[in-house]
Amino acid sequence: QVQLVESGGGLVQPGGSLRLSCVVSGFSLGYFAIGWFRQAPGTEREGVSCISTQDGTTSYGPSVKGRFTISRDNAKSTVYLQMNSLKPEDTAVYYCAVRRSNYCSGYEPSDYTHWGQGTQVTVGS
Repeated sequence: QVQLVESGGGLVQPGGSLRLSCVVSGFSLGYFAIGWFRQAPGTEREGVSCISTQDGTTSYGPSVKGRFTISRDNAKSTVYLQMNSLKPEDTAVYYCAVRRSNYCSGYEPSDYTHWGQGTQVTVGS
């Protein structure tokens, strides 16, 4: 059974940092790309970042490029999202998801087969 469990969310002040974790089980992390998405109330789900777990190739959405860093530890079956210089507009529920292939070529939700339950990130004072 494929499962993804996110953690690491919370409340942080603008300019602060958080590191999200996505622990996967039920499949080998080395065969599928993992994406991070976020969704704020009243908005569509937005692709944030993606990593190929085979060669580490990464991609980022334009709103987070230069501030967020995605990485993976295949031995720990974990993908991380380091978020720096956080802004109030980064407030959302963050989800990780398994892509159908091990290539990061877009953030169409239908290209992702399994999703975690999400972790809330709130940026504010």
